[in-house]
Amino acid sequence: MDKKWIIKEAPDDTLSRELADNLQVDLALSNLLIQRGIRTFSEAKLFFRPDLSDLHDPFLMADMNIAVDRIGSAMARNEKILIYGDYDVDGTTSVALVYSFFKERYQNIGYYIPDRDKEGYGVSIEGVDFASENNYNLVIALDCGIKAIEKVEYARSKQNPNTFRKALVESMEGIKQKDSAALDTDYWKAAANP
Repeated sequence: MDKKWIIKEAPDDTLSRELADNLQVDLALSNLLIQRGIRTFSEAKLFFRPDLSDLHDPFLMADMNIAVDRIGSAMARNEKILIYGDYDVDGTTSVALVYSFFKERYQNIGYYIPDRDKEGYGVSIEGVDFASENNYNLVIALDCGIKAIEKVEYARSKQNPNTFRKALVESMEGIKQKDSAALDTDYWKAAANP
């Protein structure tokens, strides 16, 4: 497969030098910032030193309350929770971040990263089997699962009322893509509340 690199135009030299001087950084870094839409000292400060108050309210995402309630009820009932993510950089980083966050607050937790060669991207049959065989009650899928409807059906087919209940809680990226034709809100609500 041929790839085509699209090189952005170099920013205005005067603007680049002005930003480099204001930030006391190399011109190359200033150029990169401008190419990413960061043109002032205050914008650069927000980029390099973000503050929690700058984040959007996560409850603006559709059905976030359902995900939070499901996680809360799993923790209250001491259910086993599995953090699931892809093997790529954003997947492993997401798993490490979320797992670390929960591990400090809740001990009945594990993680799963699929084998690249055997399982490919996304939620896999092997991952569902791992969750089932290890009696996980809740799977939090990070940056994957938005089109895993057949995998959710497979997970539901493996349900044992005493050992396995499956739900997929989508990552922010998945929820942002909620208008995708592959996502049926009622389906996912049912999957989260079997």
